[in-house]
Amino acid sequence: MAESCVQYLVRLPRQLFGFWVFILIIRISLLLILASLPVFLLVELLLWLAVPGLPDAVTLIGSAMLISAFALLIIAGVWGVFKIIVCAALDYFSAKQRVQRRLWFAQARQDQVRRLFYFKAMQIKYFSELNRKRLLKLNNRKHIQSLSKSIDKDLLSIKDKLPETTYLQLQQENARFRNQQDIESLLKLQQKISTIV
Repeated sequence: MAESCVQYLVRLPRQLFGFWVFILIIRISLLLILASLPVFLLVELLLWLAVPGLPDAVTLIGSAMLISAFALLIIAGVWGVFKIIVCAALDYFSAKQRVQRRLWFAQARQDQVRRLFYFKAMQIKYFSELNRKRLLKLNNRKHIQSLSKSIDKDLLSIKDKLPETTYLQLQQENARFRNQQDIESLLKLQQKISTIV
């Protein structure tokens, strides 16, 4: 921090000097343009007075003043643009800017990894939820099958004690609830059978 302040204070007079030189060049150019206007008015006056030879020389002086003013402005503009380009290039390739670009690259990479991790976690969560539901469905189906078989065994064990129509009705209910995958109705049916016994 202290070094950058010292460097800034060392560069400040040079920057101010360059700025004031640029302002001075612009002022000189504007003064040349303004000074050329009275010269051209003098040419008109000399032409009106019909002075031979002198208007041509004064016109050359006025034209030279205008051309030099515009040339000075163009040179100052080109020099300023060149200076800005060189300063920007030197600043771009400076150690500070290289470190800053590396830091930005590392931050962008870290953000990218963070987003990738988030989306991977969401994908894993989604697929694990699908697998959980699939396994739960398979497990429910397995339990329903085993419960239905258990109900069939219970019905077979009490077949002699039940009328034929009641036995067939209970067997049909068992098959219907098994096909509908209705575990609650199967449990109620099993309780109903157990109360009959």
